[in-house]
Amino acid sequence: MLLRNSLYIIVAISLLGSCATQKKTSTTSQGSKYSEDLSVWRPKVEAPAETTINTSVNTNKPAAPVNVEPRLAVNKKLDAVLDSIDHINLSRKFVEGYTIQVYSGRREEALSAKKQIAMSLPGLDAEVQFTEPIFRVKVGKYYSRMDAQEDYAAVKRYFPAAILIPEKIAIN
Repeated sequence: MLLRNSLYIIVAISLLGSCATQKKTSTTSQGSKYSEDLSVWRPKVEAPAETTINTSVNTNKPAAPVNVEPRLAVNKKLDAVLDSIDHINLSRKFVEGYTIQVYSGRREEALSAKKQIAMSLPGLDAEVQFTEPIFRVKVGKYYSRMDAQEDYAAVKRYFPAAILIPEKIAIN
């Protein structure tokens, strides 16, 4: 492992050393140094021409709008893709989201947990779900984990065992 890391370091140093800019000179067979100026082959960029402001513009007549035809438009292809995405979204019955699970266990404790949430956090609606043989108390439906964080912190004060779980949220 140490040998491999040192090999990587040596390769990296040699690559970095070869990246330095150097003036290209070489020695010919007669012993004189050769140098070449390639600046004549570089593209020249001309400065844009200065625009003059016409002060004799007639301000009584408004300027006609200019119709610009798009040259490289992909509207037809893009419309087809957007229509297919719209069709998929309309056929969906649920979205991926999150909920806060407050309690999981017996029926009596689940009902008392729901009652305690209603008293201590009246802004949140709790629901009891039964999946045999467990009763679960869940609070809220959130589209992202960040949306759920504020309510999760409030629920955590009253129910330290509460967890944030992924859930499918039905679309009405």
